Amino acid sequence: MTVVIDLSARRQDLLVKRAYRNWGARFGEDFGAETCLSGLSLQTLTFLAQGREKGTFYIYDLIMTLREMGSGFEFADLSAKNKMDVIDQYLFILDRIRFECMKRLGWIESYPGEDYALVEIVLQFEQVAPGLQAEIPRLSSGHPGYDEYRRLSTFDREAFVRKLIPKALKAIQDL
Repeated sequence: MTVVIDLSARRQDLLVKRAYRNWGARFGEDFGAETCLSGLSLQTLTFLAQGREKGTFYIYDLIMTLREMGSGFEFADLSAKNKMDVIDQYLFILDRIRFECMKRLGWIESYPGEDYALVEIVLQFEQVAPGLQAEIPRLSSGHPGYDEYRRLSTFDREAFVRKLIPKALKAIQDL
């Protein structure tokens, strides 16, 4: 009996495994092609949400490995254009991570991109990001600022939610 191996799928599986190798070692969790932010532990999410140097490395490493630009250790060696591409993706993913923190706190009901796997966000960034960036998270009706939020314009609603990020980072660390 002949066994057919989908080389493209196997190559993709190996790439994803390599992209998450440092995550697995650092966070002690299983990550894969289907990993969404909602599937991350609170500890991992909190670490990444801080946007500090070590957390930044793990997101850079994921992006760069999936994009076949090397590892996160090689960020400084990238061309200026590639650095900007990685930073754009990093900031986009960091927003989603912080929105996931806010969702877990019960501050927002949903956020754009929450159903996408991290691998999908990175590999299809040019297709998915523009539409998702145009949307804003929906503040939970139970949030104390909901009435104010509801009266704001769309542009001001985004600013309102973003101003909550420092408080959310503090609150998520206290859990």
